[in-house]
Amino acid sequence: MSLVNYIDAAQQYFDDLVIKATDDELFAGGYLRGHYDLAVGYAELEELTISIDELNETVEQSLVKAYRNGELNEEDKTLVVRLWEEVKALA
Repeated sequence: MSLVNYIDAAQQYFDDLVIKATDDELFAGGYLRGHYDLAVGYAELEELTISIDELNETVEQSLVKAYRNGELNEEDKTLVVRLWEEVKALA
């Protein structure tokens, strides 16, 4: 799968959450989408040629930093991790 196709699939995944997700999943999905979109936007702004693995690593580094800063409680963190695993499986 190309990076562009992966980004499109991830965006569709996030869009689909609006229809089927619980309120907690919507929160976690929105939170995760923010980290994901930031990583994608940074790569586009800097005109970086990155791989799917590099994009995922950037997102994971951002999430780890946020977890360490105490941005999420344990329940929300668990949901974000689960949704992130689902997004990565799209690749």
